[in-house]
Amino acid sequence: MSVRVQAEAFDPGAELNAFTAAASSSGAVVSFSGVVRDVEGGLSVMEIEHYPGMTEKALEKIRAEAMTRWDLEGALVIHRFGPLHPGEVIMMVATAARHRIAAFEAAEFLMDYLKSRAPFWKKEVSGQGKSWVAAKEADEQALTRWAGPTDAA
Repeated sequence: MSVRVQAEAFDPGAELNAFTAAASSSGAVVSFSGVVRDVEGGLSVMEIEHYPGMTEKALEKIRAEAMTRWDLEGALVIHRFGPLHPGEVIMMVATAARHRIAAFEAAEFLMDYLKSRAPFWKKEVSGQGKSWVAAKEADEQALTRWAGPTDAA
Protein backbone atom coordinates (compact mmCIF):
# COMPACT_ATOMS: atom_id res chain seq x y z
CA MET A 1 0.00 0.00 0.00
CA SER A 2 1.86 2.95 -1.29
CA VAL A 3 2.24 5.82 -3.72
CA ARG A 4 2.65 5.31 -7.44
CA VAL A 5 3.19 7.97 -10.09
CA GLN A 6 3.06 6.39 -13.52
CA ALA A 7 2.34 6.95 -17.19
CA GLU A 8 0.64 3.58 -17.64
CA ALA A 9 -3.11 3.09 -17.36
CA PHE A 10 -4.35 1.04 -14.42
CA ASP A 11 -7.52 -0.87 -13.55
CA PRO A 12 -9.18 0.80 -10.53
CA GLY A 13 -11.27 -2.31 -9.83
CA ALA A 14 -8.23 -4.58 -9.70
CA GLU A 15 -6.33 -2.04 -7.58
CA LEU A 16 -9.24 -1.78 -5.14
CA ASN A 17 -9.60 -5.56 -4.90
CA ALA A 18 -5.91 -5.98 -4.09
CA PHE A 19 -5.98 -3.09 -1.61
CA THR A 20 -9.06 -4.48 0.15
CA ALA A 21 -7.57 -7.97 0.37
CA ALA A 22 -4.47 -6.52 2.06
CA ALA A 23 -6.57 -4.53 4.56
CA SER A 24 -8.00 -7.58 6.27
CA SER A 25 -8.42 -6.05 9.73
CA SER A 26 -10.22 -2.91 8.54
CA GLY A 27 -13.94 -2.42 8.82
CA ALA A 28 -14.04 0.24 6.11
CA VAL A 29 -12.38 0.75 2.75
CA VAL A 30 -13.04 3.94 0.78
CA SER A 31 -11.88 4.63 -2.75
CA PHE A 32 -12.12 7.43 -5.28
CA SER A 33 -11.07 7.42 -8.92
CA GLY A 34 -10.69 10.64 -10.87
CA VAL A 35 -11.42 10.69 -14.60
CA VAL A 36 -10.28 13.21 -17.23
CA ARG A 37 -13.37 15.15 -18.16
CA ASP A 38 -14.19 17.36 -21.09
CA VAL A 39 -16.07 20.16 -19.35
CA GLU A 40 -16.17 22.70 -22.17
CA GLY A 41 -16.28 20.25 -25.07
CA GLY A 42 -13.46 19.88 -27.54
CA LEU A 43 -10.72 18.65 -25.19
CA SER A 44 -8.32 16.50 -27.19
CA VAL A 45 -5.86 15.64 -24.46
CA MET A 46 -4.75 16.68 -21.01
CA GLU A 47 -0.98 16.71 -20.61
CA ILE A 48 0.18 16.15 -17.03
CA GLU A 49 3.73 16.97 -16.04
CA HIS A 50 5.66 16.38 -12.81
CA TYR A 51 9.18 16.27 -11.44
CA PRO A 52 10.15 12.61 -10.88
CA GLY A 53 11.40 12.04 -7.37
CA MET A 54 10.01 15.29 -6.01
CA THR A 55 6.42 14.34 -6.77
CA GLU A 56 6.68 10.89 -5.21
CA LYS A 57 8.33 12.35 -2.11
CA ALA A 58 5.55 14.92 -1.69
CA LEU A 59 2.84 12.29 -2.12
CA GLU A 60 4.55 9.91 0.32
CA LYS A 61 4.67 12.73 2.87
CA ILE A 62 0.96 13.47 2.61
CA ARG A 63 0.12 9.74 2.63
CA ALA A 64 2.16 9.31 5.83
CA GLU A 65 0.32 12.26 7.38
CA ALA A 66 -3.05 10.68 6.53
CA MET A 67 -1.91 7.34 7.98
CA THR A 68 -1.07 9.03 11.28
CA ARG A 69 -3.97 11.49 11.53
CA TRP A 70 -6.62 8.82 10.99
CA ASP A 71 -4.85 5.69 12.28
CA LEU A 72 -5.28 3.97 8.94
CA GLU A 73 -4.40 0.39 8.19
CA GLY A 74 -3.50 1.43 4.66
CA ALA A 75 -3.58 4.21 2.10
CA LEU A 76 -2.97 4.02 -1.63
CA VAL A 77 -2.38 6.92 -4.01
CA ILE A 78 -1.96 6.36 -7.75
CA HIS A 79 -1.58 9.32 -10.12
CA ARG A 80 -0.82 9.24 -13.82
CA PHE A 81 1.22 11.64 -15.91
CA GLY A 82 1.71 12.17 -19.62
CA PRO A 83 -0.98 12.63 -22.25
CA LEU A 84 -4.45 11.54 -21.09
CA HIS A 85 -7.69 11.60 -23.05
CA PRO A 86 -11.22 12.36 -21.85
CA GLY A 87 -12.67 9.35 -20.06
CA GLU A 88 -9.31 7.95 -18.91
CA VAL A 89 -8.68 7.35 -15.21
CA ILE A 90 -6.15 9.92 -14.01
CA MET A 91 -5.85 9.04 -10.31
CA MET A 92 -7.07 6.85 -7.48
CA VAL A 93 -7.06 7.11 -3.71
CA ALA A 94 -7.98 4.27 -1.35
CA THR A 95 -7.98 4.25 2.43
CA ALA A 96 -8.61 1.48 4.97
CA ALA A 97 -9.50 1.99 8.62
CA ARG A 98 -11.34 0.30 11.45
CA HIS A 99 -14.27 2.70 11.08
CA ARG A 100 -15.87 4.38 8.07
CA ILE A 101 -15.55 8.00 9.25
CA ALA A 102 -11.77 7.74 9.42
CA ALA A 103 -11.60 6.07 6.01
CA PHE A 104 -13.86 8.69 4.40
CA GLU A 105 -12.11 11.67 5.99
CA ALA A 106 -8.64 10.39 5.12
CA ALA A 107 -9.69 9.79 1.50
CA GLU A 108 -11.13 13.31 1.27
CA PHE A 109 -7.96 14.74 2.80
CA LEU A 110 -5.80 12.97 0.21
CA MET A 111 -8.07 14.02 -2.66
CA ASP A 112 -8.11 17.65 -1.53
CA TYR A 113 -4.32 17.63 -1.35
CA LEU A 114 -3.99 16.04 -4.80
CA LYS A 115 -6.35 18.61 -6.29
CA SER A 116 -4.70 21.69 -4.83
CA ARG A 117 -1.13 21.03 -3.64
CA ALA A 118 0.34 17.96 -5.33
CA PRO A 119 3.19 18.93 -7.67
CA PHE A 120 1.50 18.17 -10.98
CA TRP A 121 0.99 20.64 -13.82
CA LYS A 122 -1.91 20.14 -16.22
CA LYS A 123 -2.22 21.51 -19.71
CA GLU A 124 -5.41 21.17 -21.76
CA VAL A 125 -5.06 20.73 -25.50
CA SER A 126 -8.10 21.46 -27.69
CA GLY A 127 -8.98 22.83 -31.09
CA GLN A 128 -8.50 26.33 -29.63
CA GLY A 129 -4.91 25.61 -28.60
CA LYS A 130 -3.14 24.79 -25.34
CA SER A 131 -3.75 26.29 -21.91
CA TRP A 132 -2.49 25.54 -18.41
CA VAL A 133 -5.17 24.56 -15.90
CA ALA A 134 -5.34 27.20 -13.18
CA ALA A 135 -5.99 26.45 -9.52
CA LYS A 136 -9.63 26.82 -8.51
CA GLU A 137 -10.70 28.77 -5.44
CA ALA A 138 -13.10 25.96 -4.44
CA ASP A 139 -10.20 23.48 -4.34
CA GLU A 140 -8.18 25.84 -2.16
CA GLN A 141 -11.15 26.33 0.17
CA ALA A 142 -11.65 22.56 0.48
CA LEU A 143 -8.08 22.18 1.70
CA THR A 144 -8.52 24.71 4.52
CA ARG A 145 -10.64 22.30 6.57
CA TRP A 146 -7.52 20.17 7.09
CA ALA A 147 -5.40 23.01 8.51
CA GLY A 148 -2.14 21.74 9.91
CA PRO A 149 1.15 20.32 8.56
CA THR A 150 -0.27 20.11 5.02
CA ASP A 151 -0.09 23.89 4.71
CA ALA A 152 3.70 23.67 4.45
CA ALA A 153 3.65 20.75 2.00
